[in-house]
Amino acid sequence: MKNILNGLKAAAARYNSTSLILRILIGLVIGVILALLLPGWTWIGEMGNLFVGALKAVAPVLVFVLVSSALAQNGQSLDKRFGTVIGLYMLTTFLAAVLAVVMSFLFPQQLVLADAATADTVPQGLGEVVHTLLMNVVANPLEAVASANYIGILMWAILFGFAMKAVASDSARAFMGNVADAVSMIVRWIINLAPFGILGLIFTTVTTSGLSIFTDYGKLLLLLVSTMLIMALVVSPLVIFCCLRVNPYPLVLRCLRESGIPAFFTRSSAANIPVNMELCDKMGLDRNFYSVSIPLGSTINMDGAAITITIMTLAAAHTLGVEVSIPAAIILSVLSALAACGASGVAGGSLLLIPMACSLFGISQDVAMQVVAVGFIIGVVQDSVETALNSAGDAAFTATAEFMQWRREGKPLPAFLTRRHKASKEHK
Repeated sequence: MKNILNGLKAAAARYNSTSLILRILIGLVIGVILALLLPGWTWIGEMGNLFVGALKAVAPVLVFVLVSSALAQNGQSLDKRFGTVIGLYMLTTFLAAVLAVVMSFLFPQQLVLADAATADTVPQGLGEVVHTLLMNVVANPLEAVASANYIGILMWAILFGFAMKAVASDSARAFMGNVADAVSMIVRWIINLAPFGILGLIFTTVTTSGLSIFTDYGKLLLLLVSTMLIMALVVSPLVIFCCLRVNPYPLVLRCLRESGIPAFFTRSSAANIPVNMELCDKMGLDRNFYSVSIPLGSTINMDGAAITITIMTLAAAHTLGVEVSIPAAIILSVLSALAACGASGVAGGSLLLIPMACSLFGISQDVAMQVVAVGFIIGVVQDSVETALNSAGDAAFTATAEFMQWRREGKPLPAFLTRRHKASKEHK
């Protein structure tokens, strides 16, 4: 028995000492192999459900305790960096919509419209989306935590944090810090099990999703994914370069690797909040800042959603022979960017905002809901890439805002961001 325990301890130590990304890739490969060889072992997929469920359960609590604790202890997290990161979130969401318009004009798509999708809640206009967003701000705090309403969680956490700073004793504020540290440790334990979760998720995906999405809607899916990749690998790095004046790819690729890969498989921005916070901690960012900016980004940094809404709407217009003028395309870009920021407050996310955008071109609700149905069919891939783009952007732009502050204060940028830049200069 003692030898068995020692063997388990040695295996656990070896597991923990291996890179998390390498472990995730191994889990991915094993998941694909098991799905092909043993598709009837559906219990394997439960590991993925447990992993995503655990992340979704702990994320709202983590956000609340981190934000309120940070503000109670110093209250300095809402400084110039906060305005910078909001500006970056909004700018890139708009640029994503513009990019989607350009790509749709270059590669117009035809849809096969058949059965209409159904939904309980479909917003009738931008006003309804904004109303939903504002109501989420003042939602019951307990209900906000239970339903993962991050706008509401942020609002109440900020108010509670400032209130505790004003009335609580030093020992009470220290206790809040200890609670935040304890919840963060629980999150690290859950993230450490990510390879098993990814294994279960990829097993379920391979065994349940056929190849029809690639044969029937391959061109549309290719356009969506290509546009999102251009946004992630060209447009966003260009924005970061303009802000920092250094090679942006070490930061971009690190965020895609450590945030985008888990988000691709979980397909949930909420579930990836703890992953992004862990990444920000590794990059040496200020926890008082990223504990606010990361959950906010999961709500308003919606590059992928803006791309999906725009491309699907223009595909419907092209299918029906509706002429889209340049002014109308610009209005669509603005509408898609604003609507995407409110997507998390609408049941069904970005796909259910397509009818609202379609109404801009006089496309009927019935036809628009058929477009939504197409979106659900290709959602296995489209939603995964969309979530990866959004989540990696949350971490990348949070880091960019932080590093801009470092520059203003005369602090050196982290080695991983400047190493290649310096090496190229020395080579020259």
